Amino acid sequence: MEQNTQNTALLVMDMQTVIVGMLPNNTELLSLVANAIDNARHRKIPVIYVRVGFRQGTPEISRNNKMFAATKERIGNTNMDDFLNIHPDIAPLAEEIIVTKRRVSAFTGSDLEVVLRALNIQHVVLTGIATSGVVLSTLREAADKDYRITVLADCCADNDEEVHRVLTTKVFPRQADVISLAEWN
Repeated sequence: MEQNTQNTALLVMDMQTVIVGMLPNNTELLSLVANAIDNARHRKIPVIYVRVGFRQGTPEISRNNKMFAATKERIGNTNMDDFLNIHPDIAPLAEEIIVTKRRVSAFTGSDLEVVLRALNIQHVVLTGIATSGVVLSTLREAADKDYRITVLADCCADNDEEVHRVLTTKVFPRQADVISLAEWN
């Protein structure tokens, strides 16, 4: 699928080593995302890495937040520098932007919107883990902010394959173009 790449950015979301490691059979996903990154770089499309992270001891996590409260128990004593590491198979180049968020959406608790505006980005291409987490939340918020959105369905993953399928075939198409990496290349 031929696409206009002007004012476009590729978002690589929550592809931290720790998070990627929680997915069984993550090798194919890493390979596809690496291909998407190479494609974007070749086409001069900015690649923006979004990672979820907290201060040491996770003071940003409220007990009222059901999902993150469970995370706090798992990672509260983790070295946050290690937790923030993006998987080496898809590591950013020195000049590429890394945004750290504090919640599920790539926009929440981060400076992503400031970065996108500064680069005059109007179209975001989404990849990441998990389809039902960062991809869904970022897609919804980006749509509310009037961005054009493309989801590379095979460059997203979820621990629940059925949830991934329903989101990419039934929910996301209402607000985004959902295509494969091959169609985007």
